[in-house]
Amino acid sequence: MRPALINKHPSQPELWRDLPLGDDLKFLIETQISEVSRKFFGYHLVRLGNLSSQVELPSCPIKHQINITSKMHSYSNIVASSVDLPISENSVDAFLLAHELDFANDPHQILREVDRTIMPNGYLVITGFNPLSLCGLFKYLPFNKGNVLHDARLFSCARVKDWLQLLGFEVVDVKRLLFNELFLQRKLNAPSKWNQWCAQNLSVFTSMYVIVARKREIPLSLIKPNWKAKTKFSPVGASVRSGAMQIEAQLKSDE
Repeated sequence: MRPALINKHPSQPELWRDLPLGDDLKFLIETQISEVSRKFFGYHLVRLGNLSSQVELPSCPIKHQINITSKMHSYSNIVASSVDLPISENSVDAFLLAHELDFANDPHQILREVDRTIMPNGYLVITGFNPLSLCGLFKYLPFNKGNVLHDARLFSCARVKDWLQLLGFEVVDVKRLLFNELFLQRKLNAPSKWNQWCAQNLSVFTSMYVIVARKREIPLSLIKPNWKAKTKFSPVGASVRSGAMQIEAQLKSDE
């Protein structure tokens, strides 16, 4: 696994509008994860990070939804670092990380904390920007230099899936969204025929992705051997029977 830790802390957007077309991106993500949020069950859902905390999940049956951010905001419930969550082990039923890894200096540690605190079979939803897209290309070009996307890490979907599988998560669904460079502020048109065609034929180049995963734990159980031990001794053979016959014949002769 290539190291993902960096010393520099990337600039993090505090609001969706800090991203280019941020309100449209937020609506698109809410629409895509609305269906999967209906499958969440349990008592506690954690929305980790600034952007995650602002995502609305009206269809989610989990009513206790906790927003954790690194700084105090109007939408915050708990102020804490993503790499050191003040949560006990195996206590969270679902996590939402909306672009939290894109602006993290240590994404591995964030996922370790999620792995530590999530319940077995709990859901984890991660959204990220695709480095193989037009957005990933424009990140390295001198467009809108003040754009926060220039600081984004942009990990590929395949790389994040590898991290999850190493931690024991099963990736149950991957959604690839949108063909837009974002930096030029062109209006999003996700339902267009062009976007639909690209999604079917060039899905690896979409601007964003959504990963849905579940924490799996294999229970330890005693494996019984399918063989039986064989006796070490030999059964009594014909020699004993012949000896008994000789004794019986001797008794008759004595009579």
